[in-house]
Amino acid sequence: MSAKKNIRITEAGSIYQDLDKMNVKSLLQNINKEDQTVPFAIQKVLPKIEKLVEAALKKMQQGGRLFYIGAGTSGRLAIVDASECPPTFGVPYNLVTGIIAGGDKAIRKAVEFAEDNVEQGWIDLLKHKINSKDFLIGIAASGSTPYVISALEKAKLNCIETGSITCNKNSPLSKVAKFAVEVIVGPEFVTGSTRMKSGTAQKLVLNMISTSLMIKLGKVKGNKMVDMRMSNNKLVQRGIQMLMDELDINEKSAGELLKIHGNIRKAIQAQTK
Repeated sequence: MSAKKNIRITEAGSIYQDLDKMNVKSLLQNINKEDQTVPFAIQKVLPKIEKLVEAALKKMQQGGRLFYIGAGTSGRLAIVDASECPPTFGVPYNLVTGIIAGGDKAIRKAVEFAEDNVEQGWIDLLKHKINSKDFLIGIAASGSTPYVISALEKAKLNCIETGSITCNKNSPLSKVAKFAVEVIVGPEFVTGSTRMKSGTAQKLVLNMISTSLMIKLGKVKGNKMVDMRMSNNKLVQRGIQMLMDELDINEKSAGELLKIHGNIRKAIQAQTK
């Protein structure tokens, strides 16, 4: 009886039975029904996310960097969010860094027992010369991943401020992090498959964290990504449209300005001095 009470929410049995007997329509409807609960679970912890963002922002305004660390799905989501910051907001590639247990090869293929290594997390962070100016966020749906917990413990010993994103209450990771965010999304549609609702929750929270930070760091003007890197024709066209809207000029003039300055913000500044 007591063992049942101690089952983590992320490991609790699905409220749906006989998934293998459902038709495709029912599967899709029920997955969608569960997915819709995620934003409401996040809404409940917005004050916690706010405190985490404000703490990270203070560090970054003083020249610090943001680090994410996770294993499996959590690590992959960390890398996705971090890797999208430079092209989207024009920031240096080392300003936001995602680290996954098992290294880069774990992005595509699971590395067995990498998440159980209690030494490697801190070793991986030291490769990036993490220090007390930086901010570290540990990500683990269960909140019990040794690789992540030990990394945050070492960070704490080295006076590095930490946050966490988990989907269980009072997890070991939450107890280590100074700014803990617990998004309780309930049992997964497929029992224990935290790539589903838990993964969605982590992705949404990471979007909120990085986007809010970039806006407060001045990387957005109005509602436009004026520092984005125009690495393909679609983005070049978007940049031209931004200039047309902002400066009330035609497409040809906007294209010429963009060619000269190579950056939307610089082009606007040159015309509004």
